[in-house]
Amino acid sequence: MARKKGRDINGWLIVDKPAGVTSTAVVAKVRWALDAKKAGHAGTLDPDATGVLAVALGEATKTVATVTDALKCYDFTVNWGAETTTDDASGDVVRTSASRPDRAAIEAALPAFTGNIMQVPPAFSAVKVDGERAYDLAREGEDLDLAARPLWVQSLALLDCDKDTARLEMICGKGGYVRSIARDLGRALGCLGHVAHLRRTWSGPFEAEGAVPFDRIDRSAQDWLDSQLLPLEVALADLPMLRATPEGAVRIRNGNPGQVTGAAEWGDLVWVADAKGPVCIGRYQGGLVQPERVFNL
Repeated sequence: MARKKGRDINGWLIVDKPAGVTSTAVVAKVRWALDAKKAGHAGTLDPDATGVLAVALGEATKTVATVTDALKCYDFTVNWGAETTTDDASGDVVRTSASRPDRAAIEAALPAFTGNIMQVPPAFSAVKVDGERAYDLAREGEDLDLAARPLWVQSLALLDCDKDTARLEMICGKGGYVRSIARDLGRALGCLGHVAHLRRTWSGPFEAEGAVPFDRIDRSAQDWLDSQLLPLEVALADLPMLRATPEGAVRIRNGNPGQVTGAAEWGDLVWVADAKGPVCIGRYQGGLVQPERVFNL
């Protein structure tokens, strides 16, 4: 008997990930519950983190890069006085400090962590080192010297604080590690620190409010989950949208440059639609679009 491949489902399911579950496990459960042929996610959350995990299904997986590149917002709490191996509460304490910052000191330190900054990822991260994941090498006891990476931090604000903790909100671009912010902020303040709680409240166009609770993801709830799907083009809201002519749509669907109507700058990344729906993501070339990802809907 031939193995059933699953249903052709195209769109986004926004999940409110709980602590203690990996992003990969969330995707696997969504794919099982919806009996979907293909699924992926836009931006990994640490196992102990909660909040928005955007799961792409079917042709929506071709739009993952646009969400991964978009701004994201994190609400997190830093515990002062200790630095850990993982830069969060799950790791072993490696250094301690009796010093504690006051509100004025914290607020004075935040501007140095906004704008274009350089950030060293945590040792326990998915960064690749000579083809291997950093967290695998760290678990084996290797002393890693990871290179700093550029990060755009749009804002970093203090929401609340007491003697031992601070609650902050960060809006940042692709590749940001909240754990690194907590570690480096603790060092800058001379008190050391690590993340105690972390929640992603929004990611690109997707928000935690209205997201599907993880415990409701089940095959018995398949019809309800189907009703929660968002169309794939929701992920393309930040790109210019152009219309393909009937002849242009045929050419684009065959992988060739096709004629479009609408305005964009030469070389811009755009998305193209016709009367049937999304056609492709591609580059604008003065009245034509060269497709990079064609949607098979």
